[in-house]
Amino acid sequence: MNWLSSSRTLLAVIAAAGVGLCTGCGSNSEAQPQIPLAAFNEVLNLTDQQNSNLRFDNGAVYHTGGVRGLIVVRQNASTYLAFERTCTYNSADTCARVKFVQFAQIFDPCCKSQFNFQGQVQGGPANLPLRRYSTSLSGNILTITN
Repeated sequence: MNWLSSSRTLLAVIAAAGVGLCTGCGSNSEAQPQIPLAAFNEVLNLTDQQNSNLRFDNGAVYHTGGVRGLIVVRQNASTYLAFERTCTYNSADTCARVKFVQFAQIFDPCCKSQFNFQGQVQGGPANLPLRRYSTSLSGNILTITN
C-alpha cells in the first residue's frame, strides 16, 4: 500500500470515528451553532462624546468589531468588559443580536434571552454566556482584541 492510499484509509477511519462519537451529541438538548471567530483590534477613546455612557458604572455602548458588533460595559473606573453582540442561542439566526438596556441588562429581542452586565445568562433559552473579548486600559484609551 502506498502512502496516498494509507492517508486516505486513515482519513476514512478518523471520519468514521468522528461520526460515531457524535451520534449521541445533542440528544437531550438542541445543538447550538458556534459563533465564528473574528480577528479584530478596536480602540475606544473614553473621552469621546460617543462613549459618554462609559463614564458611569454599568454604562454601556455599542462599538464595531467582532461578528455582529460589540457591547462595551464599564464595571468600574478601571474595569471594562466587551461582549460579542451575537446571541449564544441560535447564533446563526439573522436576528440573534443582543441589545442593552442601560443600567439593567443585555437581551436578545428575538429569542428573549437575557444576560447580566458580566455576560452571564439570566433567563431565556440561552445556556451559554456571551462571548467576552479581551480589554486593556491605558489612560483614556480602551483597546479591545480577539
